[in-house]
Amino acid sequence: MSISLLLLVVAVIGVAGYLAGSWRANALAGGKLSSLHSRPGYYGSFVAIWSVLPAIAIVLVWITASPIYISSAVRGGFPDEVKAEPQATQNLNYNMIGAIARGFKLLSAEERDALFKDGAAAREVLGSKGVPLAAAPTPYMLTAAEDLNRRTTASNMFVSILAVVAALAGGVFAYRSIVPKFRARNRVEGVMLVGLIVASSIAILTTIGIVASMATEAISFFNMVPAWEFFFGTTWDPRFAAAGATDSSGQFGLIPLLAGTLYIGFVAMLVAVPVGLFAAIYMSEYASRHVRSVAKPLLEVLAGIPTIVYGFFALVTVGPFLRDISAQLSGLVTGNYSSFIQAQSVLTAGFVMGIMLIPYVSSLSDDIITAVPRALRDGSLGLGATRSETIKRVILPAALPGIVGALLMTASRAVGETMIVVLAAGVAARMQLNPFEPMTTVTVKIVNQLTGDLEFTSPQTLVAFALGITLFVITLCLNIYALYIVRKYREQYE
Repeated sequence: MSISLLLLVVAVIGVAGYLAGSWRANALAGGKLSSLHSRPGYYGSFVAIWSVLPAIAIVLVWITASPIYISSAVRGGFPDEVKAEPQATQNLNYNMIGAIARGFKLLSAEERDALFKDGAAAREVLGSKGVPLAAAPTPYMLTAAEDLNRRTTASNMFVSILAVVAALAGGVFAYRSIVPKFRARNRVEGVMLVGLIVASSIAILTTIGIVASMATEAISFFNMVPAWEFFFGTTWDPRFAAAGATDSSGQFGLIPLLAGTLYIGFVAMLVAVPVGLFAAIYMSEYASRHVRSVAKPLLEVLAGIPTIVYGFFALVTVGPFLRDISAQLSGLVTGNYSSFIQAQSVLTAGFVMGIMLIPYVSSLSDDIITAVPRALRDGSLGLGATRSETIKRVILPAALPGIVGALLMTASRAVGETMIVVLAAGVAARMQLNPFEPMTTVTVKIVNQLTGDLEFTSPQTLVAFALGITLFVITLCLNIYALYIVRKYREQYE
């Protein structure tokens, strides 16, 4: 039985348990619900929980432990000469065996028996079934694939029977526990509380896991490359050493990438902040209810556009437009129609990224401005101030801490952008102040270093984790500072 079908069966048992528990509670009440400690729905929920949770726990444990056990058992049947090979080679062989096993499921028993006689024929037949193999399988691979399928089928059958039995047993136990004074509500709410705690812990544990995984690989990188060379180096050349250098692994200077990240983010904020802030002021203070109901959703549509689409827009439209405009301006001034703005440049990437960030600035700022009490507006207008004076001298100062926090959070979003920079700013790691020339960012180089065949033993690959942990610290500091600003200067209104 597949996992999806098994979960469906467990869900059906849970629904049946809920109905049975509710019916039993109503029957025990005899039409007088006040005799029950809890409402009938709580009794039904108690039976459903006991029907579902034990089965789900068994399935989760099986999903975690079964692949490990099956892999160990299948690898134990490898020939001795295969076991003597490096672990990486054994992993590749096991992956190939897994592909063969998936292909065997598409064949009849007679076809599988025929494939054992000719590895080349097996490769051709499996390829025709949509399972391409890098090489002709050897006999032990075919045998191991059969063993893998057999063990997987037996394991699936075992966990299916065990989960269904656990669901039924749990439901029967809970059903028999129902009596009028049984505190079903307390039990159900206790389970829900634990579920909420687990859900809240997932985000924290995920963050810890991400940081730990990056930090582990980053430490390995810093064991190969001194930290001071990485953080203070001005040359990014991870594949080849600079002329006269003896280190064949190249140079890993962070400064050019960090400069490009901050420069492009700065240009993006120059575009996004005025437009987004003015849009927020208009929608919160000047726009009618009808205009606001139309303009605000249309503006926020920009936030739903994938960043790769913005990258296409920059590559196909904005970059060539700026290049052609600069060529025309250069021709009018000097007579030489050569563009001084390249299609891939800091300006192109920053401008398009700023457009992407407009809804973040406008939406957050609009919510903050709208939260300013109406009494402050009415008091200012009542004293004779105009609407513009009220906005400048009352509303914006009151909302300023929240707006500053929103801008800092938007800046952290700009720092982590990748696809727009890849297509609009290029991949050249350089240090320069001309916004019309290409630069690159930390995120782009993370993608570059983790593209292709990966071996997490060389500094060329491990440097991506050092870049990742650096970027994580930068965005974390921006977010913490934003929260600090908001909490320190937030106005308390009644």
